[in-house]
Amino acid sequence: MTDELRIDRVIDAPPEIVFDTFTAEDGRLAFYGQDEPGWIVESHCDQRVGGVWTITFGPSRGRLYHHRHIFEVIDRPRRIVLATTERRPDGSSFDFSIELTFQAQAGKTLMTVIQSGLPTAGLRAEHARGVPTGFARLERAIRSSR
Repeated sequence: MTDELRIDRVIDAPPEIVFDTFTAEDGRLAFYGQDEPGWIVESHCDQRVGGVWTITFGPSRGRLYHHRHIFEVIDRPRRIVLATTERRPDGSSFDFSIELTFQAQAGKTLMTVIQSGLPTAGLRAEHARGVPTGFARLERAIRSSR
């Protein structure tokens, strides 16, 4: 196993807004989206401890990634913990854990995503490129809802 991946972002909104936007349908779709034409994101969510959130995303129908998250912790507006299985377009899959925290900082939120158990450095690097895009798109969703 590789070391955990940790990415932080200060978002200009209080934790309640950031948490609620992330957990709403539009926020979940935004976090996994891309600004590329044709990018696909589909989400189904049973948001409760033990509930399942499935999200399918990718550049085309023939090249989709599937995440199956099980909610282990939902502590609004502070923390979410997910047990995740990622199935890749080539048919391979792996399990890992995601912890999201939402910490108040002078009227803003320090949002942190920690992914643990990524099996290779290459997958860790791939996820490290994707999470900042998720943060940027979530921030846009927050701004557009105000």
